[in-house]
Amino acid sequence: MMAQALPALGGIGLFLLGMKIMTDALREAAGPGLRRLLSRFTTTPLTGAASGALTTAVIQSSSATTVMTVGFVGAGLLSFSHALGVIYGANIGTTVTGWMVSLVGFKLKLGTLSMGLLFVAGLALLLSEGRIARIGRIVAGFCLLFIGLDMMQDGMGGAAEWLQPDRLPDGLTGAVVMAGLGLAITVAMQSSSAAVAVVLVLLGNDTLTLMQAAAAVIGMNVGTTFTALLAALGGSRAMQQTAVANLLFNLGTTVLAFPLLWGMSGGLHSIALRMGADTALVLFHTAFNLLGAAVFLPLTTAFSHAVERLLPEPAAHRPPALDPRLLSDEGSAMQAAHSVMSWAAKQLFAAYADALGPQRDLRALSALAPQLAPVLEDLKSYLARITVPRGKPTEAKAYAALMHQVDHLDRLLGQSAKRRFIPALHRHHVTARPAVWFATCLSSHKGLTLTQTGQRMARMAPIVDKRVHRHRRGLLLGEHVGLYSVQDTFDITDAMRWLLRIIHNVQRIGDYDAAVNQALGQAKPPAPDR
Repeated sequence: MMAQALPALGGIGLFLLGMKIMTDALREAAGPGLRRLLSRFTTTPLTGAASGALTTAVIQSSSATTVMTVGFVGAGLLSFSHALGVIYGANIGTTVTGWMVSLVGFKLKLGTLSMGLLFVAGLALLLSEGRIARIGRIVAGFCLLFIGLDMMQDGMGGAAEWLQPDRLPDGLTGAVVMAGLGLAITVAMQSSSAAVAVVLVLLGNDTLTLMQAAAAVIGMNVGTTFTALLAALGGSRAMQQTAVANLLFNLGTTVLAFPLLWGMSGGLHSIALRMGADTALVLFHTAFNLLGAAVFLPLTTAFSHAVERLLPEPAAHRPPALDPRLLSDEGSAMQAAHSVMSWAAKQLFAAYADALGPQRDLRALSALAPQLAPVLEDLKSYLARITVPRGKPTEAKAYAALMHQVDHLDRLLGQSAKRRFIPALHRHHVTARPAVWFATCLSSHKGLTLTQTGQRMARMAPIVDKRVHRHRRGLLLGEHVGLYSVQDTFDITDAMRWLLRIIHNVQRIGDYDAAVNQALGQAKPPAPDR
């Protein structure tokens, strides 16, 4: 028995390793495009489901899709209800692995051919880099997957001698037991794809009946949510909401799957006789996930509100969380960092708007440093932990732009301590007018994005600079003839320089924001310029 168990366990290990290598390589290769797909086309829960299914089918990992989705929710690129659609679609997309195992692994027996391909893939990894090496990793993972599948089949060939279908309970009790076993196997393996492959092998060896295997697959749908639940512990509220919604959705799908199983039992056995039991099982796996998505899609708004009531968002004055678990995907991590940067910029802009506007309310600007300094320090530490792989110039450009944005935010925060210049700016209409105009542009009531604010600064900065220089010459002449004291001249001149530096930093934040949005595929239709 041990001689059979060890090859079977080795086959499972090779399958898991192959899935890991292939998934990481596919995600690295397709990540930017898929992030753009999710951010641009997930405009409704239905399109979210389609995007989630396609993304998961491409990268062969529902967990990776969930991580990207959490990043978009945290960055404000996706509403929570639209993200739920992606979760529905991820469950559908993850069934592609079962179809691949059934149609390619069992029917074509690629294990032997994969040995030769693995040699070629190994050479590609050792002798090249960049795109060729990435393709080599994808092929290597693909080969290990099917070699492991062959080992599983050989190792579990004698399993029917000690595990027979009639030894397992029948009826509803048996289905619940098998669902529990499927859940436990998935939690232990941390991969529903590998767990489905094991069940397919046991089904092919006549160790399980079709109904028992179908019940186990139902349990696996719930088991796969535990990875997200563990990842959400201590994570951001968006991640916790997503993980809980994923669990509740899969529990609801399980409730729907059991009646569907009994209703389809006759049809499944007919399909098994004509096309094979493995095909019938994978078809059922796809069918109940499609049913779950079809039932939940019309209820998405109510479902999202229920989850949000269960796990309410923190107060609006708190910054978005920088979840360390998003660091596994540099694009999602930069999305999270960008959301915190945007939050901090809006706090700064609003405080400057209050202080430089007609009301001259300095309270928010005075309280800014203790509030934002720790946030910016955490943001810098988080950015330092993001690793952008070589050969990704677009992500590297976004990363550099984020670093520049944080640097200019730091400068703005430091300049907020020089509030003594504000009364000097309002002493004369020549300097008061650009200060009020600047405050109006930064006001939240204006509704400008960071990019649009930067564009406004770029257009108006030369005009303000020209007026300031003209007024500075007038001050010097006035001081010369005794109209202004030397101290007044210095105070107003320093205040005007301070305003120009602030305008410059705001402009650069907006310029780099446009670069981040373009590089990460976050571009949205701009709001009307007011």
